Amino acid sequence: MSITAADLAPNPGATHSKKRIGRGNGSGHGTYATKGLKGQKQRSGKNLPYDTFEGGQFPFARRFHTLRGFNNKWRVPFQPVNLGALDRFEAGTVVTPELLKEVGILRHLREPVKVLANGELTKSLNVSAHRFSEAASARISALGGTATVIGPAEEAKES
Repeated sequence: MSITAADLAPNPGATHSKKRIGRGNGSGHGTYATKGLKGQKQRSGKNLPYDTFEGGQFPFARRFHTLRGFNNKWRVPFQPVNLGALDRFEAGTVVTPELLKEVGILRHLREPVKVLANGELTKSLNVSAHRFSEAASARISALGGTATVIGPAEEAKES
């Protein structure tokens, strides 16, 4: 059995007739016609200038126009680690965020780690981090080490 467009109908109770206001007190929506008592929004032909109109009070957007910018709630804060700080490890060491915290380079493990190319690296290391700058990754590889991306922060966009 196939269903055609003629067979489709909204669920019972999903649709209802429009509320007819201002049609006398017998209708239940007479006198004030669901608009309340007095005031600018109760009058006919109300034409408020914009959605953020505050009844003639000096608008919020004009009071605080100097507070520019915004905070991006999706920004992922990374903990930066410079290549120069990794030079303290022995050649061939597997450097992980846990090891960096243990040594005191990181303060905590709550935020993902990004390795940056600042400083000199003279040894071949196997570095695991959530993000690498292109230059840092190239310099680690040039010394014969590996730069391994770990964790869920690998998909997160950095701002």
